[in-house]
Amino acid sequence: YAILSHRWGEEVTFKEMIGLMKMETRKKDEVRKCYGYQKIIKSCEQALKDGYKWLWIDTCCIDKRSSSELPEAINSMYRWYQNAQVCYAYLSDVDELAVLAERDYRKFGQSSSWPEWFMRGWTLQELITPKQVEFFNQDWTHIGSKRLLAPTLEVITGIPREVLRDGLVSKRLSVAQIMSWAARRKTTRVEDRAYSLMGLFGVNMPMVYGEGKKAFQRLQLEIIRVSSDHSIFAW
Repeated sequence: YAILSHRWGEEVTFKEMIGLMKMETRKKDEVRKCYGYQKIIKSCEQALKDGYKWLWIDTCCIDKRSSSELPEAINSMYRWYQNAQVCYAYLSDVDELAVLAERDYRKFGQSSSWPEWFMRGWTLQELITPKQVEFFNQDWTHIGSKRLLAPTLEVITGIPREVLRDGLVSKRLSVAQIMSWAARRKTTRVEDRAYSLMGLFGVNMPMVYGEGKKAFQRLQLEIIRVSSDHSIFAW
């Protein structure tokens, strides 16, 4: 299967997707005009073109109304991206035919001068974990693979190109190193700064939205339980 990595905007939910067939025409047309729906269609077209029967997209494949499904999905996310044959990284604010290794404060001023996808918390594991990542610009034009763009991606993210090409097992890494890659990244919910790192450190823990910064403290405790790396205390 293929899997999508993207910056959330106006998205189509699980409830809307399963209800499309039963919706009245006006409501159905509203959903289909939605920016997120077009993203789903374009992703599916790309997956079919590449020979895949299945595509997984977080916005419409997780029933966030379910108190059991959401925590299970978050704890499984790393594995799902790891097992995907290909990950499509959609850069909604890039209109060029390349990812440039130069800061652009005029164009990307709200995301530290880089395309916003590179500054989000969840996209860190979505960049590192899949074996193959293919990048697309806002028009769904292919602009390169993770392997090909590794030198440029290293400049943008600080992640060594060996890790980008061969994964976390390619290099002996400290906890502090991995934490440093996430330091400038942002999440909508403060708890997700911790939850988005669980897979990279090989730990699991219950989701408690509303706990705020305590989530990061719990993450540190879980890492300490499975690792003797004292560099964690730098964070």
